[in-house]
Amino acid sequence: MTDLLYSEEEEALRAAVRDLLSDHCDAPGVIARTESGTPHDLAAWKALADGMGLAGLLVPEDRGGQGATHREAAVVLEELGRAVAPVPYLTSAVVATEALLACDAEGGLLAELASGRRIGALAVALNVAPGGAYKVVRHEDGALHGELTAIADAAVADVLLVPADDGGLYAVDADAVSLTPQASLDLTRPVATVTLDGAPGRLLGDAEPAVRRALRTGAGLLASEQLGLAEWTLTETVRYLKERKQFNRPVGGFQALKHRLAQLWLEVVNLRAAARNAADALSTGEDVDVAVAVAQAYAAPVAVHAAEEALQLHAGIGMTWEHPVHLYLKRAKADSIAYGTAGAHREALAETIDLPAP
Repeated sequence: MTDLLYSEEEEALRAAVRDLLSDHCDAPGVIARTESGTPHDLAAWKALADGMGLAGLLVPEDRGGQGATHREAAVVLEELGRAVAPVPYLTSAVVATEALLACDAEGGLLAELASGRRIGALAVALNVAPGGAYKVVRHEDGALHGELTAIADAAVADVLLVPADDGGLYAVDADAVSLTPQASLDLTRPVATVTLDGAPGRLLGDAEPAVRRALRTGAGLLASEQLGLAEWTLTETVRYLKERKQFNRPVGGFQALKHRLAQLWLEVVNLRAAARNAADALSTGEDVDVAVAVAQAYAAPVAVHAAEEALQLHAGIGMTWEHPVHLYLKRAKADSIAYGTAGAHREALAETIDLPAP
């Protein structure tokens, strides 16, 4: 039987990442960044990727990485979710990296992403599910032409991994394309339209298996980010309700609120089990499709519910821009459609286990 409990090494990793994020990604700082037009915290990214070597967790040591597993990457994402950290970890260190791992030919670029020297982004819309259709660009005479929308973290990417109509996945330098920011509910993970007008591309390998692998891993590990987000909102809400007094007693003592928090705690505990199972399945390669679909079918509604409860139970202060709970609700809502909706994953699960539709 698989042990889904956190190991001592994973807990030590969590503590180190949390310490780093407390220095770099405090709530007022993240809110200020969202107002600045450049939300990404590249100093925090450099500390995570270069200082701690976390960008290369999923990359084998002989290819320039740390040779860890998806379980360790999941712990990092839990902490990033707790801080709604505006860093391209999921998009570069997980999704783009997994796409490159599926293309054995490209060693140099993989090592650059693993070291954090360059940031990568898979040029597939953020809402595409692991088995879903994605848009491709036209490949003609060695150049790429077309427009791709809703590309997450494209604004800070140094290289884009672009699927083309000839079935290939191409590496395109970011300075060879034009970016147009799109309105995004999640201010900490902006999306953009990428326009390629004869951009040169370097063939990496077959797009189909690379994109499928990248999206599946992205969906599976996104559940850990959603877990971190839900845990933070629950913990902060409990803390606030213990301190806030009404009728000369703590608000948290009212029975109706106790019931709401107890229900939320149960949901978060179940989400932890689903997220850990998905991370473990990705690391072992066993029953991956089922584990990822179960985690994503469950994670989105729980993360959104936790953030909504936090907003409501913080009452007036929760409705202000200065309180960070709005960042968590927006991230939870955006995550609920990232890499496929809960409904899409339920359908995929039913198909995988041969469960007939009603």
